Amino acid sequence: MTYQYPAAGLLSPVMPGASSARPDMDAMIATSHRRSEEFGLHTSRRPDFSPLSPPDLTTLVEQNRMLYAHAIPAMETLYQQIVNTHNMVLLTDAHGVIVHSLGDADFLEKANRVALTAGVAWSEESKGTNAIGTAIAEKTPVTVHADQHFLAANHFLTCSAAPITDHRGNVVGVLDVTGDRRSYHKHTMALVRMSALMIENQMFAATFENAITLHFHARPEFIGTLMEGIASFTPGGRFLAANRNALFQLGLSYPALQAHTFSSLFGLPVSALFDHYRTAAPGLLDLCMHDGVRVRGRAELRLTNGMHVLTGASAPPRVSAKFPAQFAADVPAAAPAHTALPQAKAARRLSGLRYLNTGDPQLEQVIDKVNKVLGRDVPILIMGETGTGKELLAQAIHNDSPRAQGPFVAVNCASIPETLIESELFGYEEGAFTGARKKGATGKILQANGGTLFLDEIGDMPFSLQARLLRVLQERMVTPLGSGKPVPVNVELICATNHNLRQRIAAGLFREDLYYRLNGLVVKLPPLRERTDLECVVKKILAAETHGGCHRISDEVLRLFLRHKWPGNFRQLTNLLRTATIMAGDDEEIGLRHMPDDFLDDIEATTTVPATAAAAQQPVAGGGKLEEMELSAILRSLDAHGGNVSAAARALGVSRNTIYRKLPHLK
Repeated sequence: MTYQYPAAGLLSPVMPGASSARPDMDAMIATSHRRSEEFGLHTSRRPDFSPLSPPDLTTLVEQNRMLYAHAIPAMETLYQQIVNTHNMVLLTDAHGVIVHSLGDADFLEKANRVALTAGVAWSEESKGTNAIGTAIAEKTPVTVHADQHFLAANHFLTCSAAPITDHRGNVVGVLDVTGDRRSYHKHTMALVRMSALMIENQMFAATFENAITLHFHARPEFIGTLMEGIASFTPGGRFLAANRNALFQLGLSYPALQAHTFSSLFGLPVSALFDHYRTAAPGLLDLCMHDGVRVRGRAELRLTNGMHVLTGASAPPRVSAKFPAQFAADVPAAAPAHTALPQAKAARRLSGLRYLNTGDPQLEQVIDKVNKVLGRDVPILIMGETGTGKELLAQAIHNDSPRAQGPFVAVNCASIPETLIESELFGYEEGAFTGARKKGATGKILQANGGTLFLDEIGDMPFSLQARLLRVLQERMVTPLGSGKPVPVNVELICATNHNLRQRIAAGLFREDLYYRLNGLVVKLPPLRERTDLECVVKKILAAETHGGCHRISDEVLRLFLRHKWPGNFRQLTNLLRTATIMAGDDEEIGLRHMPDDFLDDIEATTTVPATAAAAQQPVAGGGKLEEMELSAILRSLDAHGGNVSAAARALGVSRNTIYRKLPHLK
């Protein structure tokens, strides 16, 4: 039995002997031929075989690094299924340009005649009707056989292609098997589809880290297979994304799911997940979906360090991939399975110091100073207000340092109870204190051995522990609690604080000798209100929050951003933009109507009320009171917008709550 999944994404059986082509395939091919003619192509035309130049090909791979890294293992597995059948496996980007290929030696000579090589475009605009280009145009799996190809030069081929989509349903690439038309086999398309789905699921898992991911299906035996639904949520339960099978099972579109939470979809609070996995032998979850259908599920809260917090297990090893020899000079070679992998390296580059440099002169000076001490064993002290990105800078320093392959361990000295911070930092032996684990525990300092230790809010470290930390830094030795045996440790130290440490020294709250041990290089991050790169920062945050989506803020909102004081700095801005993108939904532009009311209230409280200015231009007869002038401006705006409170609020630059507060009878 072969398998075929419909547009919804589920695999469904096709009866043996039945045609693998869908009934509408002929109509699809005919439509594609018409498009080819509209592109100005002729069936006898010799196709354009010009590949990208080596530098452009390197750039193409870099731009599709995540797709590439996750697709290569699936391509190799797929190729093993069709080896020696006069076929080759191709991966393209979203525009149909070949990124990588694997093929039988006896077919490569024929393939070279039609340029089935990296860097050649196979879009419909370039090659007319073909499986790759038509799969992109139709956003569905396609088989193009022999003379179904528009160009006569390609009639000796049979191609089966399936689009690879991201969590939003956008095509990010195509997986294709192309071979001699005489070698066509009806099972090929099923293999291609299953491999494409495997790539999608792996990319989905890599995209949503630091998230609760639920694997579910009505039939428990399908959990862990390609047929399972996968949905991700924030640790607080807000919906993030779902794969194709999850969308099918939930019966909701991606935009509709944006308004949902884990609780509203599956009938359980997020806290119940943690309770479930605290049991000695937790089985599958029994869940009731929003439509009453019962499913079984397995949840995990996967952190960026690969740990599954809910299941308590280590994450499966990430995908490893070899890069073609022609990219060796520009693309780092794949590491062995036990070291950092290509997409991890890409992530480090995207969170390095260059990535943080968005044009602000103050930040540029900070980055220049830091670059000069990288790898020089100079401790760095980062100062700045809460939310200015101190940990982000520390992570970027680690990622660009010679210790990037080692661990990055962050400790918030203000969030750990004073009674626990000593054991957290230095570790302990079995029986060191009541309640200690049977085999003891490794402290954060030893966990960071060979890498970077980041001590956030160092100014809040208990005074009694500061002497022990100083001794560790000077002697490079750690003695766990309950042990008399010191352990050598080699860490790069980065600290951060929002306190003035000199003032805390004067107040007797911080050791002066520790201060001078920490401040090899002191840098200060500017608050958001002082930065000149706000527009660029907003674009980067939007790209990160929407995973490369197309949201942008309106000029009106940007002007408000530039006026705002941002007391919460980047933490406040990030949360605001995250909420705004959800409110915007499919709207590309984020406007005033998508802004949270508390933000608009803050703007109103810190600037002159727009209604006052409007009223000042048209004073009320016999009225000089500010409140009367505001009411008059609100009433005129309501009248101009036909009583629409939201439209009137946008016109005045205030929140709807402000209007309701001034005119309570409108509620």
